[in-house]
Amino acid sequence: MKDIAISASQGTSSTPPVDEILPISQMFLYGLQHVLVMYAGAVAVPLVVGSAVGLPPEHIILLISADLFICGAATIVQSLGVGKWIGCRLPLIQGCTFAALIPMVLIGKEYGLGGISGAVIISGIFILFCAPWISRLIRFFPKVVMGGIVTLIGLSIMPVAGGWIGGGSSEMSKFGELFSLLMAAITLVVILNIYTFASGVIKNTSVLIGLIVGTGLWSLFRPLDFNLVHATPWLHLPQITLFASPEFHIIPIALLSMVMVVVMVETMSSMMATGDIVGKKVDAKMLRNGLNTCGLATLICGCFNLFPYAAFAQNVGLIGLTGVRSRFVVSVSGVILILMGVFSKMAALVVLIPKPVLGGAGIVMFGMVAVSGIRTLGQVNYRNNNNGMVVALTLGLGMMPVLVPNLFTQFPQMVQLFLHSGITIGTLTAIVANLTLNGSVPFRISHEEPVPDPLPSNSAARNVAVRTVRMWLLLRKVQREKQSSETLEE
Repeated sequence: MKDIAISASQGTSSTPPVDEILPISQMFLYGLQHVLVMYAGAVAVPLVVGSAVGLPPEHIILLISADLFICGAATIVQSLGVGKWIGCRLPLIQGCTFAALIPMVLIGKEYGLGGISGAVIISGIFILFCAPWISRLIRFFPKVVMGGIVTLIGLSIMPVAGGWIGGGSSEMSKFGELFSLLMAAITLVVILNIYTFASGVIKNTSVLIGLIVGTGLWSLFRPLDFNLVHATPWLHLPQITLFASPEFHIIPIALLSMVMVVVMVETMSSMMATGDIVGKKVDAKMLRNGLNTCGLATLICGCFNLFPYAAFAQNVGLIGLTGVRSRFVVSVSGVILILMGVFSKMAALVVLIPKPVLGGAGIVMFGMVAVSGIRTLGQVNYRNNNNGMVVALTLGLGMMPVLVPNLFTQFPQMVQLFLHSGITIGTLTAIVANLTLNGSVPFRISHEEPVPDPLPSNSAARNVAVRTVRMWLLLRKVQREKQSSETLEE
């Protein structure tokens, strides 16, 4: 597939690969691949937040449907661009960010979905306000800070997957039953085997295939209820404030705006990494336009009771893996997402997935977020500096609300909303600790962002097994020769 993509991208030498228009059939195939890679992650945030605020399944279906629609629209705008201020014109997929997941759950439990929507709207305005100058402050977010924050995000949302594995909620009477744990384990094993031994599109859609296989096995023992799917209309367009009217409260707005700083830096990192892969230099103007798109999408989605948007990092890695650099391919992905959002029965099928099956896949989805941060931390220099202490403080203090949920119960209720978010604590800790222990970084915007590591080849496991067998045979041969020489000497 990579060879086909590279040969196609070399068809017209005068056109930069990022601006190349491929044949429709190829663009559809590669665009669909992008959608399949990000689909499970795209629906995870509305699924988690919708369940946390107590929305019924039929409302969660419509929430996911609206999310896919706006995901597609934001992706098209980001990749194609509108005027001089909107869109970075790079192949970036937009979707709900995991960075704001825990804060939104906390806000939802305290203020409801209306409180989340109001905070999301203001956070979108906050991004638009900060976009012109936040790119110049990237110096305050070196790899040691971003790596620690992204790792913390992945670890903080892992309890969500644990709750799914047990059946949904720890308050359930049958939470953690053996059947639920077994189905989660089977789903995880299926995903790992496909990811290890498959290749191409099948490898990149291992999570989606695992969900389908796990759900199919579950249905053999416990029939699924398709009444909700039958009751869902075929077509549904997003509606403004369908579930709750936005409510504006100071604490949720301040909390989510603080998290948006992390989201902006995460998006800028994805833009710079993508620019390096496609061979296009990313300047401050492109960073500003990309952030404007995220801010505008976040502002609009808040009116639809949805959640903040950012660039999906897993799709950045897919671009490097396949060699398909055209931004028009990603625009086709946006069209596919819009169609999936309009046909709401697709969202109904997602809600139908049993929680333990979703939990088995969640281990991989959320764990890969942490892996992305660990990969960044692996590129940090820890010699003759205090980077190790910065990471230790970021993870140590940031994980406290996750490991000891009742640690801050003696604080006022308003303060608890901040302290219960490990991502907020970790972000502040990382920034302050880096500035205090390492000092400021010279003003520059680095374009030396590493290209995301390609996924391991489909033969990696087989190669390890072959090498192990060969080593064992070699040792056996040496041992036999030694025994033969000892026998001759006797």
